[in-house]
Amino acid sequence: MTPTPVGMRCPECSRQKTKVRTMGHVHGVPVVARTIIAIAVVVWVAELITRNMGFDSVLARGALRADFVADGEWWRILTVGFLHDDRLPFGLLHLGFNMYFLYFLGQMLEPTLGRLRFAVAFFVSLLGGSLGALLLSPDRFTVGASGAVFGLIAVALIELRSRGIPPMRTPLASILILNLVITFGFASFISVGGHLGGLAAGGVVGYLLFEVGGARRSRRTPVLAASVGLGVALAVGSIAVAASAVGV
Repeated sequence: MTPTPVGMRCPECSRQKTKVRTMGHVHGVPVVARTIIAIAVVVWVAELITRNMGFDSVLARGALRADFVADGEWWRILTVGFLHDDRLPFGLLHLGFNMYFLYFLGQMLEPTLGRLRFAVAFFVSLLGGSLGALLLSPDRFTVGASGAVFGLIAVALIELRSRGIPPMRTPLASILILNLVITFGFASFISVGGHLGGLAAGGVVGYLLFEVGGARRSRRTPVLAASVGLGVALAVGSIAVAASAVGV
């Protein structure tokens, strides 16, 4: 037997070139994750440009708060995930950490799920974060993709479990625990509701996509429809919670 980079092989086999196919070759590059990152970066630059424009600034027009949502500005439950703090250097760190994790999770999940299902997982997690933020801190301005990122971490852990890998023995579980400690340790300026809401929504959509849907193609369409339905329910719930919080 001859030692090779892929293990011990027979002399004849070791002389053969093994064709390696990465997940990117199978499903393509993570286009959705990269597109979201690009949008978030462009929006953050726009925030810096308009930061002195008061209510007309990009940040003020898109940040999440219950009274604005209750007044009919429903888009805020989505735009919150593409906005980040515009104060330097904290805002740059806020954007950088979220986009790094989004890129990492996109590399892991999008090739497996495909673009459409990954996009659904992202937006369902984002809407879950919006609902959580409105429940726990309706009177505070909330921005950031952290809720969606927490949701994607939950999806990734369930994906590992579906492959027979104990998720709590992976570095991803340690990352989640560390971020939860930071969330509760700095709750005065971190949206606890946004993080927990995104984590819960991501857990549900991850269960639907990997445990219920699994590898059977016949189940993918109903599961995808159920995931979209979950997102709609979270959006409606967010609007209802915002209206209740301000007494509308």
